[in-house]
Amino acid sequence: MTVDIDKTPADTPPAGPEAIKAIPVRHYGRYVSAVVAIALLVGVVYAFAQGKINWGAIPDYFFDDRILDGVGKTLLLTVLSMVIGIVGGVMLAVMRLSKNPVTSSIAWFYIWFFRGTPVLVQLIVWFNLGLVFEYINLGPFYKDEWSDFMTPFLTALLGLGLNEAAYMAEICRAGLLSVDEGQTEASHALGMSHAKTLRRIVIPQAMRVIVPPTGNEVINMLKTTSLVSVVQYPELLRAAQDIGQTSGAPAEMLFLAAAWYLLMTSIFSVGQYYLERYYARGSSRSLPATPFQKIRANVLSLSSRSKPKGGTA
Repeated sequence: MTVDIDKTPADTPPAGPEAIKAIPVRHYGRYVSAVVAIALLVGVVYAFAQGKINWGAIPDYFFDDRILDGVGKTLLLTVLSMVIGIVGGVMLAVMRLSKNPVTSSIAWFYIWFFRGTPVLVQLIVWFNLGLVFEYINLGPFYKDEWSDFMTPFLTALLGLGLNEAAYMAEICRAGLLSVDEGQTEASHALGMSHAKTLRRIVIPQAMRVIVPPTGNEVINMLKTTSLVSVVQYPELLRAAQDIGQTSGAPAEMLFLAAAWYLLMTSIFSVGQYYLERYYARGSSRSLPATPFQKIRANVLSLSSRSKPKGGTA
């Protein structure tokens, strides 16, 4: 009689259960929405392609001297208006947080008034104040007729800058309130004055909160400068409209102005990204990769995959 002997080692573990093959859930709604979105995009492109639009006029005037001059004035107005808005916003935020009821009330009233009225109305009011005041008299410093004093550039600068200060005041106030009160108490305990505490301790820490919305305000200001065309200031939109009237292509010149605004806002968005990344150094252990670092990492990964694993022949 023969006996079958199991020759399998005793320490061999039993075979486990088969691996579960997970089947992903099909989201048919995503496919339908993607098809609908593509169909709508194709429809819009087809509609514009069938319209009576002289697309060749856009590259012909894209670098026209009048357009480039309008672009330069738009950028200048954006920068100067934001400088006024940021400086005024910081001052108003400090006044709003002050324990002095007079200064805090004045700051509150300023923010309430300029945020509550449209910026277009403010521009028109500044432009037409000559109907109310015949002269501007600053005593021994300056005296002139209001129409000569309130130029289109000054109208645009005051209208945009003073309005922006009201919004920047709330942004700066939120940033200042984000800093723990213990920082201020510790600074005062070390003998630092209130102004020095703000300058050295509070404001640098508040910048992490202030910078992102400020970048959005810069981009918004760049687009809001188009409103100053109503006060005869020759910025980008005004230049495009003038060329459109003389060239017989008004719609095409509006598309040209839109293309320039998209180009400038894209450049400003890149600058905002790097500025936010700079001020995030104190709050993040590892900074997010820049677009160039992402491209470099992808290129290196592709090149490493293409190399043979068995070494060189």
